[in-house]
Amino acid sequence: MKLHEYQAKSLFADAGIPVPDSRLATSVEDALDAVDEIGYPAAIKAQVHVGGRGKAGGIKIATDREEAEQYADEILGMDLKGYTVDQVLVEAGVDFVDELYVGVTMDRGEGKPVLMVSTEGGVNIEEVAEENPDAIAREHVDPAFGLHPYQARKVVYEAGVDADVALDVASILSTLYELYEENDASEIEVNPVMITSDRDVIAADAVMNIDEDALFRQPDLADMAEESYEDDLERKAGEYGFDYVRLSGNVGIIGNGAGLVMTTLDLVDYYGGAPANFLDIGGGAKAERVANALDMVFSDDNVDAVVFNIFGGITRGDEVAKGINEALEQFDEIPKKVVVRLAGTNAEEGMEILNTDLVEVEKTLEDAVQRAVANAEEVTQ
Repeated sequence: MKLHEYQAKSLFADAGIPVPDSRLATSVEDALDAVDEIGYPAAIKAQVHVGGRGKAGGIKIATDREEAEQYADEILGMDLKGYTVDQVLVEAGVDFVDELYVGVTMDRGEGKPVLMVSTEGGVNIEEVAEENPDAIAREHVDPAFGLHPYQARKVVYEAGVDADVALDVASILSTLYELYEENDASEIEVNPVMITSDRDVIAADAVMNIDEDALFRQPDLADMAEESYEDDLERKAGEYGFDYVRLSGNVGIIGNGAGLVMTTLDLVDYYGGAPANFLDIGGGAKAERVANALDMVFSDDNVDAVVFNIFGGITRGDEVAKGINEALEQFDEIPKKVVVRLAGTNAEEGMEILNTDLVEVEKTLEDAVQRAVANAEEVTQ
């Protein structure tokens, strides 16, 4: 579960991390009232669950009331990467001379939380990791013992942070780890931490994601969830009870079982395609659930072709076939080509039921994936 910047900063401030003075606004009038209280310059920041807000026009710096009104009017109501902005954070501008990145996340390879610090703050940290990985200092934490103060100081100094602010940055990092641990966070970061000309250290941004499986232990955080800020696909996935993960490709993937779906993703990549999603319909999926899965994938604008990979165990092949037929018969024209591979329980019965006027059928997973990749390539040519 993602927290908005204003929510994360409220937690930061309560924990003692310095943050700029700010107000939440849901209208231009509220934004103007807020900026009148805060003063200029002031940042008008869209509150949506996406990265890269600044590059997408979701963050503007107002130097006077006229600009504040213009920017608030532009940002409120705008479509930002599929999300409609209906609230902004009005925040005091920070006169900074340097920017840092600090964060805490889980290193799954090591099985431990890892602290990260970089002097290349204010830019996409993923780009830094790819182009200049040595610019990010890392320190793993044994969760059995927690973070020792010397570890926070060590990673800050290894990152090359100026000595006169290093202890303040280490203090922020230590507090972030406490918040990470206490709130069952999966990720927490500040990008950037701003260093002012007076050598004050301020958290100018805030990202905090919570492990959804632990929300039963975090009722206050669970109350912060805002479904209205999910995009249409996420909202539909919630209604259908699916875990739908959007990827960057154009081959839609549906399967029953996480391992089977992952295998299909790997094969799509192996045969030169690019997966558009991860969608596991689960074991024992009935016709209605299968129809809902197809509706999900068809609703994803990135998808140009679909591969449906089912291995029958609890899920019966004839039930899957009924669901596919029911879903596709609702369309006057099938929006995207669908390739089906059925195996396992009642697979033969399912193959007989499938309406081959609506779908393409392959006996092996490899053949099904190759055909789906070819179908997607036809669309993009």
